Amino acid sequence: MDLDTLPMRHGFRLRGQDPTRLETFVDAAFAFAVTLLVVSFGAMPDTFAELYEALRRLPAFLGGFAVLALFWHGHYVFSRRYGLEDGTVMLLSMALVATALFYVFPLRMVMSAAMHFFTGGWAPRELDVSTVGEFRAVFVLYGVGFAVFALINAALYAHALRHRGALRLDAAEVVMTRSVIGTQAILAACALLSAGIALLLPRMDGWAQALPGLTYMLLAVLLPWHEIRMQRRADAALAGRIPA
Repeated sequence: MDLDTLPMRHGFRLRGQDPTRLETFVDAAFAFAVTLLVVSFGAMPDTFAELYEALRRLPAFLGGFAVLALFWHGHYVFSRRYGLEDGTVMLLSMALVATALFYVFPLRMVMSAAMHFFTGGWAPRELDVSTVGEFRAVFVLYGVGFAVFALINAALYAHALRHRGALRLDAAEVVMTRSVIGTQAILAACALLSAGIALLLPRMDGWAQALPGLTYMLLAVLLPWHEIRMQRRADAALAGRIPA
């Protein structure tokens, strides 16, 4: 592998330049999951009233789409940066596909409830639960699914890090790889914290109902902090100040 001839993006050499059959399969699975997210909102509207009702569901769709796109992008970047496709990568990619296809249902329900809350009731809510136990279960399913997504992506990047010698990762690329692993770990921890809150809160009424969802707002603080910290290390590695 001639590293000098490889294209670069954001300081990282792209070792996987051509899409493989595995990547194509993962892309198709995520596209199908997005289709399920759309189809779940009903048939094509025939009247203005039905069109307006569909528009009210748009925030929940966009929120769900953003979550799926977040984890699809993690796999896409992994494929471009490392070009690995061994048994471990195939197994983890299949796990990512299975998670995406199952996760779309709790994703839709929780996202519609969240948008109903944040829009003051304007966006419709599909999360219709009759007991506290059901309410807890939905947030636990959502949180565990979110965490599984993040941990699979973290495992992919950790696998690449274990092969840094064969891939000839330089110091900056090692730091960037560890940065992604840290990001995915933060995502997983926040999701599991949300699931834990849903399980352990003694009451689930009033603002307590929103607390498991609001837990994800911690990401607005933790992710920028982590990104700034790791970017400084990457800049130092690019300047040749720390070893790989």
